[in-house]
Amino acid sequence: MFAFAPLHAAASAAASVVTWLAGLLEPLTGGAATAAAIVLFTIGVRLLISPLTLAQVRGERRRAALAPEVRDLQRRHADDPATLQRELFALYRRAGASPVAGCLPALLQAPFFLVMYRLFATGDGGPTLLDERLAGVPLGWHLGDGLTGPVAGVFGALLAALLVLAWFTSQRARRAARETGTVAGTPTEGPGAATLGRLLPLLPYTTVLVALVVPLAAVLYLVTTTGWTALEQVVLRRSRPADIDGR
Repeated sequence: MFAFAPLHAAASAAASVVTWLAGLLEPLTGGAATAAAIVLFTIGVRLLISPLTLAQVRGERRRAALAPEVRDLQRRHADDPATLQRELFALYRRAGASPVAGCLPALLQAPFFLVMYRLFATGDGGPTLLDERLAGVPLGWHLGDGLTGPVAGVFGALLAALLVLAWFTSQRARRAARETGTVAGTPTEGPGAATLGRLLPLLPYTTVLVALVVPLAAVLYLVTTTGWTALEQVVLRRSRPADIDGR
């Protein structure tokens, strides 16, 4: 799966960086050096793509500012979905705030996350990475391999963290929908919005399901990247609009 030469090369390069970081961290972290290197490497990648997150937040702020006008259009064209969609897109176009622009940063991030998955879930950069341990548990260990020794404690703590982060992200998605008057670019009262409104807040919980079937290294990555996303959103949304928009 994902047998693509450029992807393999990228995963191998990433593995080399993780191995180098583990060597630097070993005097401080001992046997957990590789696990610590995974966390640090994940944070480094997230910092690298942080401009994409800033672009996403700017788009959300622009859409939130248009929320009163969006609600007015929803009331005026409640019985005419086609006109409502046409007027909404015209409104967003005039304001330079595309209703689907928020999806673009996520799409641009996909190649980075694919490389990370390849590295931490399949050990594409070399089997030795997944042979290292965290609290006595090999980084290549799956929950399906059994709950012997410290496995239950390590996986249990990480899964609990993912559940908390998923709940936080879900609540944030609900608030964003109320503030902008849209759900993934669709009017909250438009066709299909009810279904989207129910499904989107559940999506963050898919990380927990993924963590049940991937090795410990990938679970560490999921916790780190999801936690970084939550922290990023809290910091950016507490900043003043001028700070985010660069004005």
